[in-house]
Amino acid sequence: MYTVVERELELRLVLSPAHGVPVPARLGYRSDDPYAVHVTFHIDSGRPVHWTFARDLLVEGVFRPCGHGDVRVWPAKARGRDVVLMALSSPDGDALLEAPAAPVSAWLERTLRIVPPGTEGEELGLDDALVQLFAR
Repeated sequence: MYTVVERELELRLVLSPAHGVPVPARLGYRSDDPYAVHVTFHIDSGRPVHWTFARDLLVEGVFRPCGHGDVRVWPAKARGRDVVLMALSSPDGDALLEAPAAPVSAWLERTLRIVPPGTEGEELGLDDALVQLFAR
């Protein structure tokens, strides 16, 4: 049995410092995939866009810049409010998304209560699997 924590929210696709486009999104976390967060962007392409990256990256990115390569996350201020910026890069293009910090932080806290940091391996049962493997 696993637990799912989801949160619908509106992000902002940053086109320039003064212009952005709202993007409905869903943050998802599953206790049976404890290291990952899943973000689904509902854009006008007919199909949602899915990204998966490390929960630790988002947790750290709420407080300080982190990540490199395809996913970078950092806190910022925009229009007088706290936000979390996510820079996503793929062969199909790059995007800078702005998320309101308070709902992202509250959602992350829920995931951390379900699977505290450092206990992710227990959720996967890796220790039990290794014991069985080496017992043969």
